[in-house]
Amino acid sequence: MSKVPRNFRLLEELEKGEKGLGPESCSYGLADSDDITMTKWNGTILGPPHSNHENRIYSVAIHCGPHYPDAPPTIKFVSKINLPCVDEKTGEVKQASFHTLRDWKRSYTMETLLLDLRKEMASPANKKLKQPKEGTTF
Repeated sequence: MSKVPRNFRLLEELEKGEKGLGPESCSYGLADSDDITMTKWNGTILGPPHSNHENRIYSVAIHCGPHYPDAPPTIKFVSKINLPCVDEKTGEVKQASFHTLRDWKRSYTMETLLLDLRKEMASPANKKLKQPKEGTTF
């Protein structure tokens, strides 16, 4: 079976993200519509209900390097958040601490990544963690 080239894969993700075909709990799109390399993306995650994240919208910056989707993107929270897998000084999601990045598969997408971060927020170990003041950024 042949591999879908990086740009085709990113075009598929862009189309899905722009048309809002994914779940309502997250969204993503290009940070700059003129970025022909489709490297820099913005994403949002709606905080899961029944957690300290409820009614919050978290912004993230996603960087899809030249080896994406064979290699995971890097993701950094712009909105301040308290999660064990997020560096408390930079907002970067630590690859070694977050299973989706650590165990990355080519079939994963940015949507997979955002949804799994949302699940991480809702996990019993994390849903009651004290959070920074809403609206603060890294």
